[in-house]
Amino acid sequence: MKALVTGGAGFIGSHVVDHLIQLEMQVVVLDDLSGGNITNVHPKAIFVKGSITDSSLVNTLFETHKFDYIYHLAAYAAEGLSHFIRKFNYENNLIGSINLINAAVNHQVKCFVFTSSIAVYGTNELPLHEAQHPKPEDPYGIAKYAVEQDLQNAHEMFGLDYIIFRPHNVYGTRQNIGDKYRNVVGIFMNQLLKNEPLTIFGNGEQSRAFSHINDVAPYIAKSVKTPSAYNQTFNIGSDTVHTVNELAIAVGNAMRATPKVTYLEQREEVLHAYSSHQRFANVFQPSAYVMLEDGLVDMAAWVLEHGARQSASFENIEIEKNLPPSWRKNKNS
Repeated sequence: MKALVTGGAGFIGSHVVDHLIQLEMQVVVLDDLSGGNITNVHPKAIFVKGSITDSSLVNTLFETHKFDYIYHLAAYAAEGLSHFIRKFNYENNLIGSINLINAAVNHQVKCFVFTSSIAVYGTNELPLHEAQHPKPEDPYGIAKYAVEQDLQNAHEMFGLDYIIFRPHNVYGTRQNIGDKYRNVVGIFMNQLLKNEPLTIFGNGEQSRAFSHINDVAPYIAKSVKTPSAYNQTFNIGSDTVHTVNELAIAVGNAMRATPKVTYLEQREEVLHAYSSHQRFANVFQPSAYVMLEDGLVDMAAWVLEHGARQSASFENIEIEKNLPPSWRKNKNS
């Protein structure tokens, strides 16, 4: 079996590639390296540098390799920043996805696996569950939900089978800790490496269920071998909820540091987001989840080995109005 993994040089994508190799699949990775790193790519995978927005390249890859499965993980996943980069967000996260869906239909792909996000729910009754009507509150979540709907339509119209995962707050080794717009665990660890205070938007009482990569990637990889998962949507991640303030203390413990915290003006975001995973558990029967403290120690060892990274400002902000001051170009962190 042959699989295409978009975003396969990135954090979650590279872990999915590793598990696909273990499943003895032939893997082609498509990644533009805007957020990933070539060193993350498994040596047995074929690497192609390029973007899902390049429809000509996408079509050529499908014609050349005759993929059985598509694992679509490529996205610019800075949810909060998506308000201010709307055109970029939709071109990359929506139009790029449609290029892949078109190619999958035209080349009779067996199954299209898509990593969406619990951002599609917006503010909803907790815990979030798949039967709820999505109400995304930012362009990132809107784009993810649009792709979900398009996959459902492509199944009804053309018979394209799909599996949708909605992961949340995933952390672990290979995460890009040098991106100040996303991945709070990586941001905190990078700040500690540079002896900087941890920056928290608002009062830090926002709550999330931080999910270790080992509770996510293996199941995404093997999902195509689970017939009962086809044409279903699954929340995936941890059941244990923590506030950002609690996370700051736990990260400090894992890094063996006593963090100082700087609280910034509250940004526009969903304050509490965590989900039910009962549907996922019924189909995949997962093993015990990685506890936050254990997962942070694992990630911290990797971070300490690789060192701090410089966080660059996003170069093409489209809307400056209401942009948090810490995200402006002269505010590197």
